[in-house]
Amino acid sequence: MPANLSPEYKAAEAAYRKAREPRDRLECLREMLRTIPKHKGTERLQADIKARIKDLSDELDTARRGGARGAPALVVHGEGAAQIALIGPANAGKSLLHARLTGSDARDASYPFTTQVPLPGMLSFEDVHFQLVDLPAVSTEHLVPWIASTLQSADAALLVIDLSDPACLEQIDDVCAALRARRATLIAQWDAQAQNAARDDTDDDPFALRLPTLLLANHADRAHDPRSELATLIELSGLRYPALAVSAATGMGLGDIGKWLFEHLCIVRVYTKLPGHAADLKRPFTIRTGQTVRDVARLVHKDLEHSLRYARVWGQSGFDGQQVGPEHTLADRDVVELHA
Repeated sequence: MPANLSPEYKAAEAAYRKAREPRDRLECLREMLRTIPKHKGTERLQADIKARIKDLSDELDTARRGGARGAPALVVHGEGAAQIALIGPANAGKSLLHARLTGSDARDASYPFTTQVPLPGMLSFEDVHFQLVDLPAVSTEHLVPWIASTLQSADAALLVIDLSDPACLEQIDDVCAALRARRATLIAQWDAQAQNAARDDTDDDPFALRLPTLLLANHADRAHDPRSELATLIELSGLRYPALAVSAATGMGLGDIGKWLFEHLCIVRVYTKLPGHAADLKRPFTIRTGQTVRDVARLVHKDLEHSLRYARVWGQSGFDGQQVGPEHTLADRDVVELHA
């Protein structure tokens, strides 16, 4: 039976796809349930929405109470310019990589499944910070049930493999199969237009996750010619993911990751100032290419988005001190003075 979904439901579903904060996703789910047509053709989708509302409510309640019996939170609050999930098979070196990139105390050991809960840390590139979340190893035989829920807030993924392991290709296939079973797909497209062009029928599922993915070929220090071996691996396997050869042990290639993420996530830094004062050039607000003054106002304060009248802009998107409206598109390193 056709679902015949209403415009109100479709708007709530679109908002859910964009939401990153758990509370925002919960509100969208409740709006989806409120506006979905109630008939036999939507019974399965209604049940799915109700189940997700319950799971997300329980997770938020556990986090609010400080964890059930001291258990760690499984919902990671997004911080920084973007949240990046660190995904990979057992013993690929994810935890050491996370520690080297963020300065975290991620445990690294030679035995599998060392990581048991999500561990966030911050990767810095210039004055921009990315939140890297180290996750338990992924495999079809051992997959934590909450991983899809935790991935909901991620903007992208780093898929970590051991370049020196002859079984790494089979492990990639196994990781992807395990995630697909949880309705999550690692995609090669980072550009928004390319992502839309690559969409297929599975995207009719409002809860299907599609994470732009960068392949990190770890332990590249063990290879005689790591870049050549990585190129050969990609050619033979047909993998389409963009890839970097790195080594968590020696630091090889780690400095390239932040710059790569900054460029391919299309991050735009915007600095704010008060009238008559110098701009704060130490802590930028981060938006994406194509976003506007109104988006910055929302980041400063949710009420400011509605009371904003105009702004003055210094930088690439206008001449110094130019008065612009809320829909003015901003460029990297613009300085904005908001007037409500």
